[in-house]
Amino acid sequence: MLTRRQTLVLAAAGALAGCEPKPRAASQAAGAPAIGGPFTLVDGDGRPFTDQDLKGHWSAIYFGFTYCPDICPTSLMTLKDGLERLGSKANEVQTYLISVDPERDTPAAMKAYVANDMFPKGLIGLTGSPEQIATAAKAYKMYYKKAGDGEGYLVNHQSIIYLMNPDGEFVRPLTHGLTPEQIAQQIGDAMSRGA
Repeated sequence: MLTRRQTLVLAAAGALAGCEPKPRAASQAAGAPAIGGPFTLVDGDGRPFTDQDLKGHWSAIYFGFTYCPDICPTSLMTLKDGLERLGSKANEVQTYLISVDPERDTPAAMKAYVANDMFPKGLIGLTGSPEQIATAAKAYKMYYKKAGDGEGYLVNHQSIIYLMNPDGEFVRPLTHGLTPEQIAQQIGDAMSRGA
């Protein structure tokens, strides 16, 4: 169940993305924003990956890009530190980085980037065509926009880690600025509640 603060954060995120939060499915908490949904991307080996592949384990999903100078790597390093504080429970959480930069983030680029030892062990990088990424971002109410021209352009985007349960349903946001201890507490709390 989302707290009032979490609901407001995601409502604001949806507004930034030009999307109004919608009520969740009957199996989800009434009045909470609908986060997640169908998408098809590819992993670092070019294999198809869909929202159905999120089922069967806890998932922590982050949208970012490999050329990000600071926010993305910092968020991923903080997530790694948070997971390490979970102990053996961390083995139940699969982490994902979904690109918001389809022009540069090829499957090979994503595979090389997520192999960084500073990031969560087993982090899976996902990318796709501009249309596929737009579909995934829309499902998660993720705002992103290319900023600048030439090779050194950036991509402005929200910095949120989406925690999903083993049924592939959104549980709570892990917002930018949380400490590793807070991330561990949030994930551990969700796991202990089973949702």
